[in-house]
Amino acid sequence: MKRIRKSFIASMCLLTAFVLWTVAICFVDVRAIGPQGSSVGFAGINGFVHNLTGVHFSLYNITDWLGLVPIFVCIGFGVLGLVQWIKRKSIRKVDFDILVLGGFYIITIVAYLFFESVVINYRPVLINGYLEASYPSSTTMLVMCVMPTAVMQLGSRTKNKVLRNIIAVTIVAFIAFMVIGRLVSGVHWFTDIVGGALLSAGLVMMYYSVSKM
Repeated sequence: MKRIRKSFIASMCLLTAFVLWTVAICFVDVRAIGPQGSSVGFAGINGFVHNLTGVHFSLYNITDWLGLVPIFVCIGFGVLGLVQWIKRKSIRKVDFDILVLGGFYIITIVAYLFFESVVINYRPVLINGYLEASYPSSTTMLVMCVMPTAVMQLGSRTKNKVLRNIIAVTIVAFIAFMVIGRLVSGVHWFTDIVGGALLSAGLVMMYYSVSKM
């Protein structure tokens, strides 16, 4: 129970940090350094990191395609929940952590759609000639929401300790590659990546605390 309470408190702190970070981006060092005169907060550090990494569309395309992996993971757990529902003939008999995971996925989708509608800033590059919403990094958010919860789910359903460790290390490496790759590709501002990481971490800790109740 103490661990659950600590996880909940950590979740609230991370989500609060995300809100404060988002507000700061709207007001601190806002300058028009993006394409077509688009403005971004923390322009100094964002411009520095962007100039340092440059733009690598090949890496952008790789991380874009690999962004399908967490989507397939979502589908996989969705199918698992559906099979349990059909076999057990009641949604109430579906594993509690699977039901919580479904709610978690819905919240993640809602957050994604919200920031597609409420634009905090735009990408540092044009995509197919268009300005696209950039904050928070949707790929970072998707990967950092879905894959850590997949580690939790697979870990609790895998009896072999060696296999559990292999799964965990593989997924962590995948997350690191995707987040770093997204930043280095130059299609996001540094603050976009940080925002996506804060929001995802807060939501994942919330999922953990609720699923363990």
